[in-house]
Amino acid sequence: MKVRVTVMPKAGVLDPQGKAIAQALAGLGFEGVAEVRAGKVLMLDLAETNPAAARAAGEAMARRLLANTVIESFTVELA
Repeated sequence: MKVRVTVMPKAGVLDPQGKAIAQALAGLGFEGVAEVRAGKVLMLDLAETNPAAARAAGEAMARRLLANTVIESFTVELA
């Protein structure tokens, strides 16, 4: 079963990568971009067949390794 884990910086946490992207977009002539937040999306293909167990496994993986829960939040979806 496929699981999508999306990790983003928490609100209020500095995001230098997002700021650099916003500046680059402005330099390329894209106006009206107020803010950019850069994160990551991880697609996991699990052997698990039970949707609830697959989601729980994805959440456990995110808490223990995929996200720094002090400065990042995450969501887990079945894909």
